[in-house]
Amino acid sequence: MGYVAVKGGQDAIENANELVEYYRLKEQAEPVRLDQIKAQCRLAIDRAMGEGSLYAPEHAALAVLQTEGDSFEAAFHLRAYRATLKRRYYSEMLNTREMFVLRRISSTFREIPGGQILGPTRDYSLRLLNPALLQHTLGSIEQFLVRVRGSIDPAKLEGVRTFSKVVDLFVREGLMRPETGPGHNRRVFDVTREAIKFPVPRSAVLQMLARGETGGLMCMAYSTMRGFGVSHGTIGELRVGDVAVRLKDARGRVRYAGKIRVTECEMVGGEGRRSVPKAGKKKGAPYLSVGYGLCFGQNETKAICMGMLESGMRNPDPNSPANSQEFVLYHTECVEAYGFTNHLKLPHYVTFQSGLSNLRKVVQAMKKEPVGVTAGSASTSEGYDRE
Repeated sequence: MGYVAVKGGQDAIENANELVEYYRLKEQAEPVRLDQIKAQCRLAIDRAMGEGSLYAPEHAALAVLQTEGDSFEAAFHLRAYRATLKRRYYSEMLNTREMFVLRRISSTFREIPGGQILGPTRDYSLRLLNPALLQHTLGSIEQFLVRVRGSIDPAKLEGVRTFSKVVDLFVREGLMRPETGPGHNRRVFDVTREAIKFPVPRSAVLQMLARGETGGLMCMAYSTMRGFGVSHGTIGELRVGDVAVRLKDARGRVRYAGKIRVTECEMVGGEGRRSVPKAGKKKGAPYLSVGYGLCFGQNETKAICMGMLESGMRNPDPNSPANSQEFVLYHTECVEAYGFTNHLKLPHYVTFQSGLSNLRKVVQAMKKEPVGVTAGSASTSEGYDRE
């Protein structure tokens, strides 16, 4: 959807913008540097990058600072900046099997090859305010870092850096079908350059979910667990780590461009039965399916919800909104939803006053009608409505 600038009242608009800065700075606190935001608000940065569809930690930190931590506005700023950039390359497909894992868990098995790696997470901590943070100084931070680094055994860092996938266990047992059959569409649909027409291919679904608003995705996924769908699923594997990005140069040579941090989730659930060559003799064997989610940074809630919704949308159900591509993909698009909701704050007096004028005419006409006359009431009202 497009929006147009509002003309008039330029002085009031400039004053409003100046007041925003006044309220941000009026306490005269020490200015917050970008490196501080980038280092100590990493999850806010990761969310802004994901919903802004731009992996740029420094720019995301600036957006968070500029918008006073408003995740919607930060994503909007990043998306707008992204639109000004020229696209020079397309990356090769990311190979998450090469991920340098920081965190890796599975809910399907107690023990998995390579072991469960809890990594950096608050999943097992008490949700209590920590007043000790108010006493932090550069000295206390340095002492903490020295203590943690001193407890690490360098010999253990020379072990395994990459891990096999948990879903490979199901594929080897014949319990899961690989998504690489003859009918599998491997063309990458670019939602930023191609018009959406439902039903959209899986690549477009994953792109739009990756750019979707985290809270909106969680709302949709939660609805399926409460009975408005059947996509509960179990976390086959959840990974957080760094993945290499490679590009092809002008001569067609693949070059290493750097690495990005991503969260990947594979949700395992039942999907149906295999067909058998001779129909009618017996039912096909059941199999497992996988719902996939991958997003920038460490945003595990989003990746889990992506996996649940992606799986559910492969099985449309008119009674379950979260199983509808159009309902989920349109209503979790953060910039579109945020822009349309907040455009209600712009002037609407022309359309509203027009409707109000018609309503007044109908009310006045109803007051002039004789008591007990009912047959002509509907036609009189309809006549004014048509005006």
